Amino acid sequence: MRRFLSVFCLMSVALTRPAEAQNKATVRLITLDPGHFHAALVQKSTLPGVSPEVRVYAPAGPDVQLHLGRIESYNKRSDSPTRWQETVYTGPDFLEKMLADSRATAPEGKAGNVVVLAGNNAKKTEYIRKAIGAGMNVLADKPMAINSRQFGELKDAFAEAARRKVLLYDIMTERFEITTMLQREFSRLPAVFGTLERGTPDNPAVTKESVHHFYKYVSGSVLQRPAWFMDVAQQGEGIVDVTTHLVDLVQWECFPNQVIDYNKDIRLTSARRWTTPMTRSQFRTITNQPDFPDYLKKDVTADSVLNVYANGEINYELRGVHAKVSVIWAFKAPEGAGDTHYSIMRGTKANLVIRQGAEQQYKPTLYIEPLAAGGAAYEQALATALKSVQRQFPGVDLKKLDKGWEVIIPEKYKEGHEAHFGRVAENYFTYLKAGKLPAWEVPNMLAKYYTTTKALELAKQSSGVAGKSSKSKP
Repeated sequence: MRRFLSVFCLMSVALTRPAEAQNKATVRLITLDPGHFHAALVQKSTLPGVSPEVRVYAPAGPDVQLHLGRIESYNKRSDSPTRWQETVYTGPDFLEKMLADSRATAPEGKAGNVVVLAGNNAKKTEYIRKAIGAGMNVLADKPMAINSRQFGELKDAFAEAARRKVLLYDIMTERFEITTMLQREFSRLPAVFGTLERGTPDNPAVTKESVHHFYKYVSGSVLQRPAWFMDVAQQGEGIVDVTTHLVDLVQWECFPNQVIDYNKDIRLTSARRWTTPMTRSQFRTITNQPDFPDYLKKDVTADSVLNVYANGEINYELRGVHAKVSVIWAFKAPEGAGDTHYSIMRGTKANLVIRQGAEQQYKPTLYIEPLAAGGAAYEQALATALKSVQRQFPGVDLKKLDKGWEVIIPEKYKEGHEAHFGRVAENYFTYLKAGKLPAWEVPNMLAKYYTTTKALELAKQSSGVAGKSSKSKP
C-alpha cells in the first residue's frame, strides 16, 4: 500500500521553519531507501545552507522506521537539537516516485537537489545511475560498487554526471580522523619523515588494518542491523566494503592531491578473504529477527552458525609503492574497546604509526619513530617542523618517548566517527557551491573502486581457505 505523509520533526519539536533559514538554504536533501545508519548520521547536526525539510523515499518496513527514529532522536536531544522535518513516501514505486518528483519544472516543486544514499549495496549503483540520469547530485555512503559489474556502471555514472554537470561523491569520513590527518601532515615534512619507502610485498611501505564489530553502540544505543547486512550479495564482502576507506587513505596520504590512473598506477599482487562465524543467538541480538532468513541459509553451517565473508586483505602496488590493507570483523569488542585502526607509513627517516590498542586505552594515538638515533639535529628539525603543523592544528604538541615521540592532540580535535559525517557533507556542499570537485577526486574514486573490486576477483581465485592467497597480475 502506498503512503505519502509528512513527518514534521516527527511530532517532537515546533513545526515552524524560520524564514531566514528557508531563504539561505541552497541544498535540499533527499534520502533514498535508507537501510544503513550512516544515512541518519549525515543529519546528526544542523548543516549550514541545508534546508531542514527533507524528502524520504523508501519501501515500507523496518529500515525506514529505524532511520526516522534516529532522526527523531536528534530532534529530541537536549544538547543542540536538530529541527529536521521529514516528508516520507513509502511504497513499492518509491524510486519511480522520487524520479518523477525530481522532474518538477519549478525549483520549489522539486523533491530536492542532493540524494543521500546509505543502504543495501546491491541496489546502490542502480540508484546512483538513475539519480544522476535525472540530473540530481548524489552523496553516497561507501561502497559505491561491490563487484566488477557495478564498477563498470559506476564509471558510466561518473561520465553521465560530468555531462549533466552534477556531482557524485562518496562519504570518506576517515579523512577527518585527527590522527590520520596528522599522519598525512607529518609525512609531507621531509626533515621529519624523509621520503616514502617503496617497500616490498613482505614489508609494505604502507599498512592499514581496521577491526570492526557487528555488535556496537551508535548515538548511545545498541545498533540494530538489518538482516541483509550479513548477506555479502547485498552488503558486499569485507574486501570491498570497509577496505574502501583504507584504499582511499593510502591514495590520499601517499599521493596527496594527485591524480591516480587505475589503468597504469595500480598493480594487485595478492588478495584473500575469510569468514566471521555468527551464532543464531548473536544474529538475533543484533537484528531482532527470530531466525536466519532464506537468503542467508546458503551461508549457514550445522543449521546454527552463519559464516559471513566479512574479512579481507589486499596487497598491491600504487605507483610502485607496496601497500597492504586489511579489514577484520568480530562479533563484539572486548570490554572497554571498540572498532580499532592500525596504520604505518614507513619513511627514510622515520615511521609514522597509529596504534589503538589496550596500551592506548583503545584511543587512536600517533607516534613518530625515527629509524636511527638522530640526536640533537633530528630533534631540532622535528621542533621546527612541528611549528608548521601547529599553524594548521594549534595546540598539537610532542611527548618524548624511548622510541621516539607521541603526538599530543588536544581534545577539541577528537570529534569521533559520527561527527565526521557532517564534516564530509559540509565539504561536499562547498564543492556544490563551486560547481565542481577537485580535479583528482573523480579519477581517484575510480582508482579506489577498481582496486577493491579487482581484489575481490583475485581473492575468489584462491581456494577460499583462510591464510591462503591468490597471486597474479590483473
